[in-house]
Amino acid sequence: MNIEEFRDYCLAKKGVTEGFPFDSSTLVFKVMDKMFALTNVDNFVSINLKCDPELAVELRDQYESVQPGYHMSKKHWNTVTVDQDASDQLILAWTDASYQLIVDKLPKKRKEELSKL
Repeated sequence: MNIEEFRDYCLAKKGVTEGFPFDSSTLVFKVMDKMFALTNVDNFVSINLKCDPELAVELRDQYESVQPGYHMSKKHWNTVTVDQDASDQLILAWTDASYQLIVDKLPKKRKEELSKL
């Protein structure tokens, strides 16, 4: 997977925006203004994804490519190295789960806004 494939995948999700709130190389994907994924556009080797805390620990034990979130809450975020022992399909499934975690925790009003997009 390359950065453009990942970017296209994220932007195809309902309500997703992209931006560079931290610096000129860290691309952040948000749904309804809440982060669910971020990566370095200059050096696309890993992706930070939000994860259920219990599942996050399981994935770290199971996959060498999954580590505690770099510069993120280690409890709620994983850093996934691309092109290692997790397939692109699996990484995209984890991206879906990250997106859904955010959507599920949105206030009712924001969920209604999202449903109208």
